[in-house]
Amino acid sequence: MITKFIKRILRRDPMVKHTQANNSGAPKRIPKKAHRIDPHLLSKNAVKVTHTLQQAGYEAFIVGGAVRDLALGIEPKDFDVATNATPDQVQRLFRKARLIGRRFQIVHVTFFGKGHPEIIEVSTFRALLDNAGDHVAESGRILRDNVWGSQDEDAARRDFTINAMYYDPSSETVLDYHGGMADMQKKTLRMIGDPAKRYREDPIRMLRAIRFAAKTGFTLDALTRAPIAKLSNLLQDVPSARLFDEILKLLMSGYSWAAIQGLRDAGLHHGLLPLLDHILDSGEDSKGANDFVKLALANTDQRIQSGKSVSAGFLFATLLWPDLLKNWKANIAKGMSNLPALNDAMDDTIATQSSGMTIQRRFESDMREIWSMQPRFEKRVGRYPYRLIESPRFRAGYDFMLLRCATGEQNPALGEWWTLFIATDPAGQDELMASAKNESGNSANPVKRRRRRKPKEATPAENVPD
Repeated sequence: MITKFIKRILRRDPMVKHTQANNSGAPKRIPKKAHRIDPHLLSKNAVKVTHTLQQAGYEAFIVGGAVRDLALGIEPKDFDVATNATPDQVQRLFRKARLIGRRFQIVHVTFFGKGHPEIIEVSTFRALLDNAGDHVAESGRILRDNVWGSQDEDAARRDFTINAMYYDPSSETVLDYHGGMADMQKKTLRMIGDPAKRYREDPIRMLRAIRFAAKTGFTLDALTRAPIAKLSNLLQDVPSARLFDEILKLLMSGYSWAAIQGLRDAGLHHGLLPLLDHILDSGEDSKGANDFVKLALANTDQRIQSGKSVSAGFLFATLLWPDLLKNWKANIAKGMSNLPALNDAMDDTIATQSSGMTIQRRFESDMREIWSMQPRFEKRVGRYPYRLIESPRFRAGYDFMLLRCATGEQNPALGEWWTLFIATDPAGQDELMASAKNESGNSANPVKRRRRRKPKEATPAENVPD
């Protein structure tokens, strides 16, 4: 049935193009016994995409990070396919396929099965852009990238040698154009071509270098590292949405603390997250903030490495909490009451952050809800605990409060009380609330102030003497 469908496509598009490999850029062909890729780690849908394209007369390979992970014996989370078929030709071969992107046009082929749908990203071999005219800005950043080329050109266009390998599932052969397999054996991360030029083409590559080094444990090649500090200001020209996506990938890589340390070592942390400026440039003064963030990131890394889900809103709430806490305390010192001081601190913290990497609004609302829940954990009488549990973000707020307890910012007894309250029956909950009511010094929040009831103001009539 698939064969009939492909033949039907070929009849509609008889001009099937074949990109011939450039002899001057011939790859090293690595057989199965040398690369030792386990076929069981392959996505069946990715193999189906390459097979369908090859049956239609095109070249098709699994490419990039998936090949790198497969060669390391790691099951890839995502699979990309590279082909000499144009995006329009790819789209016509698959029923559930759509074109996305303007600057870098690709095709998403979606497969539905048990669990979540799987998207295989299919890109066309890119050409070198040395003489691309209006495709490249004066700074060197690529503006448009939809010029098709040969496979060896596509390999030269990729960022790192370990990401420029192509795997053909049908022949179980790896095509290695730039010594990526050798660099993997040396645990070296090396840029293809002139690193400074490649960073100017796409400044995001500097962040990718740090992320890959943290994830793989590889060392950045000296020539690859050298230009990063001088070119860090190029990140200011990257669209905010794309910068946010890359920082989110870095923080949710499963090796976030190592990645953040890598940002500092490379001089890339300034201006991305104000928190990073505070905790990575300061010493003992920021030890508490450092401990809080490090614990939060360690928990995030552990969850990701265990295959558990992670909330980006929760993650950014933890990263910006030390900055918010400082603003909250400052507002209290100015004479503001507790909750208005907290609300103003939220606004100030988010406004400061927007001068660097802008956090998307959907995550911003989650952050505000988690933050605003913190003083409410102190109210353990009446209907307050029951109302708090019913909040949609209760679990996130509760986990956040436990982090504060673990670092000594909040009294650990508060976390223990809520942990028992969640687990016990209604009778036990009533006993817990009764015990909380009898406690003196119920709150250990350093910024909480007890409200004083204002004296009742006299009415004009009351001021009239008898």
